[in-house]
Amino acid sequence: MIQSAKRNWLLDILMLPIAIVTFFPFYLIIINTVKSQAETARHPMGWPKVWNFSNYVKVFEETPLLRSFGNSLTITVFSVMFMVLFGAMAAYPVVFNANKMNKIITTYLLAGFLIPFQTTLIPLFELMTGLHLVNKLSGLIVLYMGGAVFVFFLMMGYMKTIPKELPEAAVIDGCSIWGIFWRIILPLLKPITVTSIIYQTMWIWNDFLAPMLFLNSSNKATLVLLVYKAKGEFSVNWPMFMTLTVIVLIPIFIFFVVMQKQIVKGIVGGAVKG
Repeated sequence: MIQSAKRNWLLDILMLPIAIVTFFPFYLIIINTVKSQAETARHPMGWPKVWNFSNYVKVFEETPLLRSFGNSLTITVFSVMFMVLFGAMAAYPVVFNANKMNKIITTYLLAGFLIPFQTTLIPLFELMTGLHLVNKLSGLIVLYMGGAVFVFFLMMGYMKTIPKELPEAAVIDGCSIWGIFWRIILPLLKPITVTSIIYQTMWIWNDFLAPMLFLNSSNKATLVLLVYKAKGEFSVNWPMFMTLTVIVLIPIFIFFVVMQKQIVKGIVGGAVKG
């Protein structure tokens, strides 16, 4: 008992410097949001002489923050919804109706999953242009739906732990294939579904490359693009820039804090199931 307490105490001492180093960038950003431009230039790491919260007001007045928030929210919600739905639907027949064709499809999807996104940008842009999906929120949602492949493999691994006697018994009772999926299989996938939603949400919300390439209009910009475009070519209003950064980080920070227990459950559940 005493050795365990000493071990925990030593671990806390060792983790303290790491926590300070990790928190320092956040301190630097937050503390400069309440300074003037001149004070930030003179003392970027110092405590503000006067707490000035006008930067937060200016951000809402001078930038289309709410519109960009709506764009990010729309893209994230619909993309994640379709990814989870299509990933689960694709994994269902592969696991419970294993045949040669399904194995070929799984191998094909795995090969496509292993190809880096950056190597397909040129043909992908040409395809999106041909389909008239460039500079449209719906086009970006369609693009992100390719992430259903990642969800597919997560779902497939989890579905293999579900006894096949369950759908077989449902068939005997007269349940249809769709009924089995919606009423039996999908409710059992709640842990891995939540995990998939968390990871895909954090990816899409923070993604920069795809919106940068496929959204050209300022009124279609996401929050990440708004932060990028707030940086001037020759000069930067650093207090405003950092204030915008803090505001953009708040939604995903709240989401992570609220869902962190589910993240741990998903990781532990996946380890046990695997």
